Amino acid sequence: MSQKQHITDVLMVGSTGSIGRLAVAAARRHGLRPRALVRDVRRAEQLLPGVELVRGDLEDPASLRGAVSGVDAIVLTHGSGGAPDARRRVDYGGVRNLLQALDGARPRVALMTSIYATRSDIPGNSPWKRRSERLLRASGLPYTIVRPGWFDDAGPTQRRLVLEQGGTADGGIARDQIAETLVRSLLTSTALGKTFELIATEGEEQSDWAGPFDALKGDASGSVDGVLDPADLPVGSEPQTVRADLDAVLSLRRADG
Repeated sequence: MSQKQHITDVLMVGSTGSIGRLAVAAARRHGLRPRALVRDVRRAEQLLPGVELVRGDLEDPASLRGAVSGVDAIVLTHGSGGAPDARRRVDYGGVRNLLQALDGARPRVALMTSIYATRSDIPGNSPWKRRSERLLRASGLPYTIVRPGWFDDAGPTQRRLVLEQGGTADGGIARDQIAETLVRSLLTSTALGKTFELIATEGEEQSDWAGPFDALKGDASGSVDGVLDPADLPVGSEPQTVRADLDAVLSLRRADG
């Protein structure tokens, strides 16, 4: 992965959600030009005044081609928040459809998943976010994957960010800190190729971003899993459709050279 990438135009996916709106604001604050992917333009005009809007649906691959055209980066904060089938179609399928829509383009990607993405021991937990991460890694695109803890389950004086790996972290994080981390990851070379859990603890928020990102281990080249991820979801044991999606993304990568 090259670390030299000028970023100006950023597609924001999940832009009308609580974290998505904060990510749009963070992007603007850092001098970027956000482009919001929305299903309902009229509603989005009220939520995101002054932001470029493009109509599209993560479940409609054809609608995504224009949305990704010409962007330097993509921030994904989307989530179904629903039943397992919705997670398959949106949390996972949305990433698959976006990767297919890129048609050879190579934007930098910041993907938000979940602190429990790799936790098979959590009752009711779904593997679809972990599967979406695997698609992104397989694509060969420059990326950062952020697994935030419980939204807003942190006190007002808990602003010191903790970045961990291995899937054992637990804790809360403010929504604005998640948004800021996602956008900062696009602008910080040491965040490239990293997957991490994100929580907050007592203390002031750091002003240095390169250091915390640099302290993390990078994901292994050629692996579809994050560094230190538990080996409890073997690709070879995945459903045939999931393996076919991975093969399709790898084929696109080979075709793009």
